[in-house]
Amino acid sequence: MATLREIKRRIGSIKSTQQITKAMKMVAAAKLRRAQENIFAVRPYAYKVRELIGDLMEQIEFFDDPLLEERPVERALLVVVTADRGLCGAFNSNIIRRAIREIEIHPQIETWLVTVGKKGNDFFAKRDYRIENSYLDVFNNLQFDRAKAIVNYLIEAFVSGKVDQVKIVYNEFKSVIQQNLVVEQFLPITRQHMASGESGYRTDYIYEPSKEAILKALLPKHLNVQFWRVLLESFAAEQGARMTAMENATDNATELIYELTLQYNKARQAAITKEISEIVGGAEALKSSG
Repeated sequence: MATLREIKRRIGSIKSTQQITKAMKMVAAAKLRRAQENIFAVRPYAYKVRELIGDLMEQIEFFDDPLLEERPVERALLVVVTADRGLCGAFNSNIIRRAIREIEIHPQIETWLVTVGKKGNDFFAKRDYRIENSYLDVFNNLQFDRAKAIVNYLIEAFVSGKVDQVKIVYNEFKSVIQQNLVVEQFLPITRQHMASGESGYRTDYIYEPSKEAILKALLPKHLNVQFWRVLLESFAAEQGARMTAMENATDNATELIYELTLQYNKARQAAITKEISEIVGGAEALKSSG
């Protein structure tokens, strides 16, 4: 049985850990609030650009652009978006497992990885996976220019024929306690992926100078905005997962402190009872000897 000193030391250690988890929860909550504001600002624009491009592609019977070129997929890039840090529950492990599954269900395709985030890069670097490029510490200071640089690399790899397809695996933010694991095709841009899924009324736009010229200009902008949205979604989902994980850790610490306090009180009561018994026994022995 643990001594009183050992139990007291454990209680103090857990209380110190609990203070850390409380602070981490508060920091994650503040970051999540800002991340949500950024997502809600960029989502309408990103979805509207996608809708506009889908509308243009439906109206143009033939449009030749390298970003739309569909070819047999022999080599593919899989962009794995994880966090740079841990302590966010199953956030990173879910992404990694889904990326591995995506590779395994297409064994006929030679898949190379582009890792965004330190956790995914550390995992795949230690195993037999080909990492074509990696981007670390992206989420410490999220900037649109960093997203554009990654997109430029992906476009170059696709247009040059180095790969025939680019997909992204990431966590989409739904709520503080829920993230939606998403695998979406990034390149080539296809009519199926640009379809909004809505039927019936469609806005009749007037295009100037021409539909083809506008579509040509919008395609790279669309890719930049969509990848920026992916980074914002992932960052918000990460903060939500960390906030939930730290809240659970704090609650678990509270329960453990309660149990250890009971154990401490029982051990202390037993020690006091033992001391009283020894005193009483000693007194009785003195009486008998006298």
